[in-house]
Amino acid sequence: MVKTFLFDYGGTLDTAARHWSYVLWEGYRAAGVAVSEADFRDAYVHGERTLAREPHIQPEDDFRTLLFKKVTIEFDYLLKNKLLSPADAARVPEFVEAVTDHCDRYAARETQRSRQVLERLAQRYKLVMVSNFYGNLPTVLQRYGLSHLFGRIVESAVVGVRKPDAAIWQLGVEAAGCRADECVVVGDSYGKDIVPAKEIGCQTVWFKGEEWETKERDETLPDHIITRLDTLETLFL
Repeated sequence: MVKTFLFDYGGTLDTAARHWSYVLWEGYRAAGVAVSEADFRDAYVHGERTLAREPHIQPEDDFRTLLFKKVTIEFDYLLKNKLLSPADAARVPEFVEAVTDHCDRYAARETQRSRQVLERLAQRYKLVMVSNFYGNLPTVLQRYGLSHLFGRIVESAVVGVRKPDAAIWQLGVEAAGCRADECVVVGDSYGKDIVPAKEIGCQTVWFKGEEWETKERDETLPDHIITRLDTLETLFL
């Protein structure tokens, strides 16, 4: 019997299962930044590693602030490595604002769509958040109107363990106050969400979308595979 849903956040509830690199790249193109996709991907990786290593993100930062800091780090990388033309280098402040706004609008739109599904699930099930994040997830959820839906939040920067370590999902199960087999894990990452959640005995729903890289997956491992979040209502309501 299902009692609790354990939701991933980034890439699951804010992008409809698109890896965030694609949303950011879309923002770069919309802003007219003349950089190759390969150079952008290098800048993206640099930004992710920098944020994981250094305390740029503060607990009071909402998602737009997080995005602004992330995009600034990416453009610093592009500048340092001379990957922008002189004309584009002079426009970096403008580009940072434009990319940040594009991505914030995207996330706001997708989280509102997710909220409609979550609100209906919350009428029947307990919802717990389990996410690799920077210590500001409560602020992000509040900004997007999702905080009231999650009784507990298990955030990597707070608990000191990150996916794909199954221990963070075990913390989610403990926060739910029920057995692992009574929990359904919903996430967009096969390796970080589905595999470790199955290891500890949770039911799993892989929200399959646009991944960082294409790999062969054992699609018999997840209990369900969805391509739209509202499919959860068909499966569980």
